Amino acid sequence: MKNKIVAGLLALFLGTLGIHKFYLNETKPGVVYLVCYLVGFLTCWLIIGLIPMLVISILALIDAIKLFVMDDQVFDNRYNQNYFDRLNSNKMILND
Repeated sequence: MKNKIVAGLLALFLGTLGIHKFYLNETKPGVVYLVCYLVGFLTCWLIIGLIPMLVISILALIDAIKLFVMDDQVFDNRYNQNYFDRLNSNKMILND
């Protein structure tokens, strides 16, 4: 089961690497964050590489804020739905 606070802290501290996206099973956006950051890091000596790093940093901060203020029910519906579906199906199997 995913935890909202853990996801928010990952976004706040490791968000530029997309770690919070991987934690929330959003692999494609996580890869985009990671690649953009790495491209920016590898080209930062050209100054232009700072732009993707800055954009990803701002997006990660926005993600962290969104996760921290998100209602628990909304978070569970979005990121823990499979967990609750499996939990309910196991209960149904045990009751039969």
